[in-house]
Parts: sequence; C-alpha cells; structure tokens
Amino acid sequence: MSATEHHDGGAQSVVPDLDTELKRPWMRSAFLYFTCGLAFVGGGVATLAYARDYIAPPSKSVAELLKARLPKTKVTSVNCDKVDGLCEVTAGSNLFYIDRTARYLVIGRVYDMETRQDLTATRLLEMNPDMLLGASAKANAAGAEDNEPALAARPAAAAKAAAAAAPLQKLPLGELPKDGAIVWGNSSGKTVTVFSDFRCSYCRALSNTLSLMNVRVVERPISVLGSRDIADKVYCAKDKAKALHAAYSGQDIKGTGPCDTKGLDANEAFARKHGLGGTPVIVRDDGSVLEGYRPKEFLENWLKGGQS
Repeated sequence: MSATEHHDGGAQSVVPDLDTELKRPWMRSAFLYFTCGLAFVGGGVATLAYARDYIAPPSKSVAELLKARLPKTKVTSVNCDKVDGLCEVTAGSNLFYIDRTARYLVIGRVYDMETRQDLTATRLLEMNPDMLLGASAKANAAGAEDNEPALAARPAAAAKAAAAAAPLQKLPLGELPKDGAIVWGNSSGKTVTVFSDFRCSYCRALSNTLSLMNVRVVERPISVLGSRDIADKVYCAKDKAKALHAAYSGQDIKGTGPCDTKGLDANEAFARKHGLGGTPVIVRDDGSVLEGYRPKEFLENWLKGGQS
C-alpha cells in the first residue's frame, strides 16, 4: 500500500502503509499492546459504526468498500462474523480491523473479556506459525508485569532454516516421577505432556487450545518466569485441574494449602538438565518435542505422528 492514495480530481489524502508502519517501533508496540476490546466498551462501536441506522453489509460488500478506499492494498480476506461491529482484515501477514462502512481502520488488539482470550494474538499465530519461538518465555519476560506476550516474529525463512538445521529433539519423560504432574482433559484421548509457566501468555493460549481438543494433558509447571508461588498453590489445590485453569485466567486459586511439592522440584531439575529455557514445551507420547505454541489444526496433525 502506498503512503498516499490518489482520488479523482487530483485530491490527495494520506493513508498509512501497513507494511511500513508496522515496522516502526512505536507502531509495532501499539499494534501488539493496544487492547481494542477495551476501546470499544460502553458504546464506542455504536459511535463509530452505528451513528446512523443502516443494514450492515455482508463481508463481500465491506471488501468492495475497502478496495475503493485502499485500492493498492492486496486484501487476503475479510471476516465480519467474529466481532460484532468490526471486520477482521488480513493483507498478507498483516492483520487489522475496520468498521462495516470501511471508514474507520483500527490497528490493535481485540480482547474477549468474557473468555479472556486475545483474539488478535491467536489469529496472528494461526497466520504466522513461525512467530512461535522456542524461547517464548524469554520474549514474555519483557512483558511479565502485565502477563502479555511480546509477539516478536522472527523471519519465516530464518525460522525454517533453523528448524531444518536442528535435529529432531526427544525428551526421556520416563526420567520424571509421577509426582509433579497436573492431569486434565479427556482421560481417553491421546496424551500430551506440557512444560509450562503460569506467567507465560503462550502457555495460557496453549491451554485454551488444548481444552478444545480430545487430548489428555499432563502439565508439568516449571518456574521460568518466577511463578513457583503460583505453581505451589495450583499443585496443592484439592482440584488441581480447576486451579490450573483459574491460574491462567487470573482468578483466585481456591482450596489450596501446604503440601509436598518435591514433584515440582523434579520438573525444574529435569528442565535444567535438558536445557528447557522457555515455555511452553510440548511433548508427544514418543518423546518428540515442540517448543512454543501451535494452533489447534497443527497440534492435531502432529499428535497423529506428523512432522514438527
């Protein structure tokens, strides 16, 4: 998209080049950290999109309106069904939002406060799997105060080259004691082991994804981001699985007390021994390893024996 768009009659108006603007540090920060969901609470959407009565056009019509306003932008898809009043627009690797009149363009994050999910982050990860870093916990460290991830993407080519150069890693889960595991999900589904940190946003996203899958999750907390106090409370709760999801949701952990946490010590010793410096780390029942979050479709294929 050009920095300027020309209209009939020679008039000229400035329109941002998304590819260029998203590379600017301040815009990237705004793109990654601004919560659009909060911006529209209390009637903001009504102010923008429903200032006058009209019948909301379908996605195709919105795409046509957008094309008229940004004729040099190659739009990949327009989806107006996810968020009431907003349409999600993808243009290559870029993601932004417009209202149904295609007048207002929003660069930022949409956060579902009911399900506590970052819809923008999830969509970006689906679009760009190479954003998923094995050392995601390290990337999260910069934003550990507010529990939000720094969604820094490394170039796809570099990521693929790194993956090709690295041998397939396996972990000997048999070295771990039974203690230290929090088991949840479908007891009759395929087993997947996850090394996680309760302050890791990618771990929270992975937990949400796994809850939608037919899997048995064996979660082993490791305090990469200094979350051992939370792990102790979750592990010592009467209902560990319920406490685990409460921790990821930022809710109070109930029904907890002192207990033997040597199993958590064993998790961390195992992680140090095998160089697990980031979370999440996902392990298949054959010991094969994935470092970092992956979307649902990828995980389903991988758990069936697909390549990482």
